[in-house]
Amino acid sequence: MPMPWMINSLTCGQTFFMKLLSYIKDQREQLGVLINGLVYDMHVLHPELPETMQFFLNYWDEYFPVAQAGELMLREGTRSSSAGTPIGSLQLLAPVPFPTSCRDGYAFRQHVAAARRNRKADMIAEFDQYPIFYLTNHHSIQGPGDVRCMPDHFRKLDFELEAAIVIKKHGRNIRAGDADEYIGGLMIMNDLSARTLQMEEMLLNLGPAKGKDFSTATGPWLVTLDELEQFEIPAKEGHTGKNWNLKMTCRVNGKQVSKGNLGDMDWTFAEIIERASYGVDLQAGDVIGSGTVGTGCFLELNGTGRLSDPAYPEQWLQEGDLVEMDIESLGTLSNTMVAEDSNWSILDRKK
Repeated sequence: MPMPWMINSLTCGQTFFMKLLSYIKDQREQLGVLINGLVYDMHVLHPELPETMQFFLNYWDEYFPVAQAGELMLREGTRSSSAGTPIGSLQLLAPVPFPTSCRDGYAFRQHVAAARRNRKADMIAEFDQYPIFYLTNHHSIQGPGDVRCMPDHFRKLDFELEAAIVIKKHGRNIRAGDADEYIGGLMIMNDLSARTLQMEEMLLNLGPAKGKDFSTATGPWLVTLDELEQFEIPAKEGHTGKNWNLKMTCRVNGKQVSKGNLGDMDWTFAEIIERASYGVDLQAGDVIGSGTVGTGCFLELNGTGRLSDPAYPEQWLQEGDLVEMDIESLGTLSNTMVAEDSNWSILDRKK
């Protein structure tokens, strides 16, 4: 438990930001902070700080000011910085390696409208009435590195370029006007999708399930909202909550395939939190994704391409492909698609 004296340990009048990350140290999870390319264990900032992200989140209001004060001392040179480790030498995990849950939203109208247009369907009016999300497999959250795929995953394997938030404290029935106070920070999310599996099972009006549950990548670190104040922009007309003018891009094997902006979100994270918490307890460590930015996946890009050229060559991720996602001020999330040593197909077992 944090000590009472820790609460007021931050220098008065100072505003700081942090990049929090999780990595492997001595074969276990370790929480650290990134400063100028070097990673410092939390105990370097203060000996009472916890070693895991979940513990830090559980007592965010007490621990965060202490961590800020320790970071300031490192930056100013009043505390030894010799204990830092170059980030390139570390095996990074997801910033929240074991989230308490993971929801993914549907917040970008541009993406939804394009996807429906490509299916020759009218834009659905309900999109503008309320935000929606689905619950995905929080046990399959991973950070940078290899994404292990079974044969069926490679049948139209897709990326989805998104941002995500982490909830920093318990809440229930949270109103959108208060919801930003529950956000610990932002990070990049790649909501990987096996489209053949996804489309087949959703014919039954249920899902997504096996098309999504094998991997969701997040990282490389969690950026606290303090750092992003300069990028804040108003929510779109009729909406409530913070939004950020942050450029988003995705490259596959070094070639840019997608670009967008987080500021194009129609539904805000605050509004998604409001709906998610209705009659439900949100917990510190819950992850909530934005949904796909416009142009942010091959499914949309292929459909748009075929509208103008029926012979448009479809693109899907292949074994060995490197997917690199950039969001301004949030870093770069890199993942390589790797085939598991198996030829087992559940698609081939259909009755």
